[in-house]
Amino acid sequence: MPATGIATGESSGNAGSTALKAENSVAALPSATSTPALTKPTLVDASTISAGDTAWMLTSTALVMLMTIPGLALFYAGMVRKKNVLTTAAHSFAAVCIVTVLWVLLGYSLAFSPGNAFLGGSAQIMLQGMEYMKEAGKLTVHSIAPTVPESVFMMFQLAFAIITPALITGAFAERMKFSALLLFISLWSLVVYAPVAHWVWDPSGWLAAMGVLDFAGGTVVHINAGISGLVAAIIIGPRIGFGKEPMPPHNLVLTMIGASLLWVGWFGFNAGSAGAADGRAGMAMLVTQVAAAVGALTWMCMEWMRRGKPSVLGLLSGAVAGLVAITPASGFVGVGGAFYIGAVAGAACYWGATSLKSRLGYDDSLDVFGVHAIGGIVGALLTGVFAVKGIGGVEGTLLRQAIGVVATTIYAGVMTGLILAVVDLTVGVRATAEAERDGLDIEQHGEHVI
Repeated sequence: MPATGIATGESSGNAGSTALKAENSVAALPSATSTPALTKPTLVDASTISAGDTAWMLTSTALVMLMTIPGLALFYAGMVRKKNVLTTAAHSFAAVCIVTVLWVLLGYSLAFSPGNAFLGGSAQIMLQGMEYMKEAGKLTVHSIAPTVPESVFMMFQLAFAIITPALITGAFAERMKFSALLLFISLWSLVVYAPVAHWVWDPSGWLAAMGVLDFAGGTVVHINAGISGLVAAIIIGPRIGFGKEPMPPHNLVLTMIGASLLWVGWFGFNAGSAGAADGRAGMAMLVTQVAAAVGALTWMCMEWMRRGKPSVLGLLSGAVAGLVAITPASGFVGVGGAFYIGAVAGAACYWGATSLKSRLGYDDSLDVFGVHAIGGIVGALLTGVFAVKGIGGVEGTLLRQAIGVVATTIYAGVMTGLILAVVDLTVGVRATAEAERDGLDIEQHGEHVI
């Protein structure tokens, strides 16, 4: 392993925390205002690669991929009406395919190649420069993650790039044309996700340089997706019959299986963002479990007190709320912080998915904004309150975290609106009223569940 990595990245989390091993992760960290180094691939001797770190990152990558397919696909498919279950599940599967191709072609380079404070460069279009030469005993590593092959680092980041637009699809479930979905995901992943990932996780990004903390994606993934989902739900408009006729989930068993897969996969999401098989990864896993459990119990208790019965869907939603909120904090906080973050997220997301949604009247089909945006904002802000320097090597501030929240909210909201305008002008966004009434499974795919 190289003696030092790009230590500045530790303050940003997911990408940057991969630079340091357990034994030097705190001592080697600079202050939040240190000048960030440019990130670039470097050809190194294969003997410098850590087998333990690589094995953990391979496992974590598989866990995060599992979160989208089949996790998110089942979670969302169970919550829609039976006539839309196939197309809803297909949204997640299509996201895997589209984003994989775009990430290889351009997205990875825009997020993690040397560029400027707002966007990466073109040096790694089509993964140029990523090499593995077995006979020579050489391979490339990214300077953010010098103890694992760059191919592994790239794949781990790909898994995050995939699930983020897949999350958005729950906000407009049961009413968007499949062709519109494909174009929307394509544009959004390049225009919104890649730049924000660069801002927060690449050491040269302006939010990373400022010291904004996001260990595993509270800002990059959840606020980004949640705000975009709200904008999309408002622009596309409510489902036919929304607020006038019941629209119950067709199969909550599928949703429970999906939520369970999400929970387990989240260990790769958060603990994998340590980038090493070390003590920080262990702590990230521990606080992830605690926050999820506390979030689930908090939502359950609030619903029980307010409605007289604890719903299964509420229990699942509370767990996801806790997972979302601990994501940005997982490599920075201890068990006490995880308890508070889980409790606040469970309460705030319950309010967002019920009272706020009812008052404002928007049709966020599967509560993407109520759970992911609100949970992400809670987690991002509370990271600034509960960050422990002895764990993450940095101290958080509420002001810097708020800047990250506001910047991501404005950018994601504005750009999502513009992307939807382009989609509507080209292929049209919304399915016809007849198709919506009959169900998108039949109208868009010529198939249905019996």
